Amino acid sequence: MTDSADSPSFRLAYVPGVTPAKWVRTWEERHPGVPLTLVQVTPAEAFDTLRDGSADAGLVRLPVDRTVFSAIPLYTETTVVVLPKDHLLTAADEVTLADLADEVVLHPLDDVLGWDRPPGEAAFERPATTADAVELVAANIGVLAVPQSLARLHHRRDLTYRTLVDAPRSDVALSWPEDATTDLVEDFIGIVRGRTVNSTRGRAPQQTQPKAADKREPRKQAAGRTTGGGNTAKGRTGGARSGAAKGTGAKGGGSRSGGAKRSTGKPRRRS
Repeated sequence: MTDSADSPSFRLAYVPGVTPAKWVRTWEERHPGVPLTLVQVTPAEAFDTLRDGSADAGLVRLPVDRTVFSAIPLYTETTVVVLPKDHLLTAADEVTLADLADEVVLHPLDDVLGWDRPPGEAAFERPATTADAVELVAANIGVLAVPQSLARLHHRRDLTYRTLVDAPRSDVALSWPEDATTDLVEDFIGIVRGRTVNSTRGRAPQQTQPKAADKREPRKQAAGRTTGGGNTAKGRTGGARSGAAKGTGAKGGGSRSGGAKRSTGKPRRRS
């Protein structure tokens, strides 16, 4: 894989409509010494790219073959219908499949919504790509249902889109070969899941707790020795103070100890 000891790097494939920029920025902040290369692929190419090792992971559209690939769903896109700006359906904020019953609905070969046949009337032939279908919409040949990100990607001034409320939707996921879950893949998983830089990311946790325990243990032992010694010292100190007080009393000193007061009280009564 690409995270070799000599020159680590990470290659991320992504399909049209997906914008990996925010995750790439986070990667660059956390791994300034590990370059991330973006590999743009079509939906049809995405899994072959992952399978042959041309990319370490990919931002793809579900479904994926779970016997080969691992996948983490990230978000679900809104489906829209792309229309000419002067189309009657632009009068509404939302459109239903029933509203398309009398429309020619284009069905490109790279369709990502997964339906066998879109609603409405079928075109004479299927466009090869979504980009080709958008050109046909602009030529008033028909309308097109796509995820909203693709409508934005292929934006034209003479076209607009409306939400298609009851249509299939497209799910975007992070995917990688199940048998190639490298440390760098784990790092990128952590980024897309919003983990902080200090979060556990699947690697073996660092052995930091025993060191902290070692630092605390000497304090406990020292505390024990101090407590024990304090009792002994207290006894010795008490004796010393008593002795000192008696000695002071003999000399007539002004100590505040009880013994000193008794020693100095007798001479005062004699006088």
